[in-house]
Amino acid sequence: MSRQYTLQRAHPSTSIHVDYPAELNLAAVTASPGPLLVIAGAGSGKTRTLTYRVAYLLENGIDPRNILLLTFTNKAAREMLGRVANLLPVDASGLWGGTFHSIGNRILRRHGSALGYSSGFTIMDREDQKDLIDAVVTSAGIDPKEIRFPKGDVLAEIFSFVVNTEDPMEKLLAEKFPYFLPLLDKIQDVRERYEKKKKATNSIDFDDLLQKTLSMFQQHERIADVYRRQFQFILVDEYQDTNKIQADLVDVLARDHHNLMVVGDDAQSIYSWRGANFQNILEFPKRYPDAQVFKIEMNYRSVPEILEVANAAIAANVRQFRKHLSATRESKALKPALVALNDSGEQAQFVAQRILELRDENVDLNDIAVLYRAHYHAIELQLELSRRGIPYQITSGIRFFEQAHIKDVTAFVRVVANPHDEVAFKRMVKLLPGIGNRTAENLWSRWENSLSEGGEISSWSDRLLSMPVPAKSKKTWEQLAHTLDEIAPAGRPNMPSEMITSVVEAVYDDYAKANFTNYELRREDLNQLAIFSRQFKDVHEFLSQLALISNVDAEAGPAQTSDKEAVNLSSVHQAKGLEFHTVFVIWLTDGMFPSNRSLDTRDALEEERRLFYVAITRARDELYLAYPQMRLSGGYGDVFQRPSRFLQEIPNELLESWQVSRR
Repeated sequence: MSRQYTLQRAHPSTSIHVDYPAELNLAAVTASPGPLLVIAGAGSGKTRTLTYRVAYLLENGIDPRNILLLTFTNKAAREMLGRVANLLPVDASGLWGGTFHSIGNRILRRHGSALGYSSGFTIMDREDQKDLIDAVVTSAGIDPKEIRFPKGDVLAEIFSFVVNTEDPMEKLLAEKFPYFLPLLDKIQDVRERYEKKKKATNSIDFDDLLQKTLSMFQQHERIADVYRRQFQFILVDEYQDTNKIQADLVDVLARDHHNLMVVGDDAQSIYSWRGANFQNILEFPKRYPDAQVFKIEMNYRSVPEILEVANAAIAANVRQFRKHLSATRESKALKPALVALNDSGEQAQFVAQRILELRDENVDLNDIAVLYRAHYHAIELQLELSRRGIPYQITSGIRFFEQAHIKDVTAFVRVVANPHDEVAFKRMVKLLPGIGNRTAENLWSRWENSLSEGGEISSWSDRLLSMPVPAKSKKTWEQLAHTLDEIAPAGRPNMPSEMITSVVEAVYDDYAKANFTNYELRREDLNQLAIFSRQFKDVHEFLSQLALISNVDAEAGPAQTSDKEAVNLSSVHQAKGLEFHTVFVIWLTDGMFPSNRSLDTRDALEEERRLFYVAITRARDELYLAYPQMRLSGGYGDVFQRPSRFLQEIPNELLESWQVSRR
């Protein structure tokens, strides 16, 4: 016969009290135990809500060891706990706070033996993971000479999606990597071998920190019960960005007590492309029918005129928790601007000129951002800013013309424009299977001798096919020779746009599929590079412009590390969580923003609308919504652009139409 004995919570020896700000959503902070969903609008101070909720629990005698705070960065967790320490004179060091992965690591270090791992297991980074997968591919007897099999980092990305979405491999490939579907069985086999190899070497990858923790809880109820009893109160930040496995992990831990607070904004759920599951936040009340739902709608960031546009922009979404952002700031009597431009060049000129005017109005360049849907939307703008000497930094990654796939394809163009370009020649040939640094050096020596002996090039094939290459490179070497003959017959280069298109279709497309995890985005970049190059009739003019922009940028300093003032250029995805005095949103045309790929389904279009909402809500004081009415097409000539359907959903009276003219 057993006796039930309950430990009473130890109350602090001295009275402690939190001074709650008057404007705080106190109902959410002081809500009774149970499931809580807090919908925190953009700029509403959701971090404060979580911080004060933790403080409230501690104030009411909850042991810090019984609280689990899950965030998307360890920095966010440290900042929240630092704020809690400033609010309460208590030691909260026993509280578990951090990312899902860091918490998973902590638990697996304690109990990994239940899955056959020792506590000293190695966590592989993506480079280690790629190398191990490549080794497994080799041991599986897969011959890359016969098939263009995905490289290790692409396979790592595929395996990661399978874990985080909990989708079957076949479904995942069909949706995201359809060109690898014929290789399904081989990829499955590699994954099974990879799992065995990790076990044998006492190694796990980053995704295992979630997958194996969840698996351990599901297989070993005793271990799961330990943590269910310990974590009596669970709080999750940025819940709209959680993926399937993260939500499942939280649900397993909260299964018995349901003391779960999740905070997020469904209107800012924009990461489905990397595995985030919008259903998690949308269907939280279905999974927890007794959940209390709180909305935080006071915005501390933006002026009322911008918030009215934001509210209108998201209104058309059907699947959402409806809310209305209200401003705490006073009106500036300055409506967001709607700016129609003739073409992309004029759009770039407008943005550049207005940036200089804002600088004269004492707006710091660091406090100005230009946001766009896709990286290639900034091509003309980067060129225009460079011409005018306006410093800029790319928040969304490296500068467009410095990206690997752009430099790869332009290497072909450089070689036919200047056959003596050693750097471009070596870069081009190393894209072929079986050709590394040493072979590239040997090929260059032979090519250089050929040039010195043979005068002008009448046939690329005649020269290249006489050079010895490794057996696994022979087929693609022949393809390279024929492609160079096509883009520069008798040594005379075609138009840049024609050359780029031919290189991509004949040689580079297969390489990109096998080597890049984001193949579709890179292919989109290359298509736009071909369109951009249509304005140059001569290959030397095209290459000169690329060199000009690169050299101007180099003189300005590194894009990511400059301490000087610089305008921020960023994709909207990368700008989430940031704010600026002035925001320009460019390329607001159907097919660009929203993107073409999103027009087929309601769910995809609604995510695009959420992305537009995120872009608008980055602005504090001034907002410019711009679109070009014409653009160069993949064929010849200009194509008329329809303004984004998102612009048409905003009432005219909320925007000020700017008419742009030339002197």
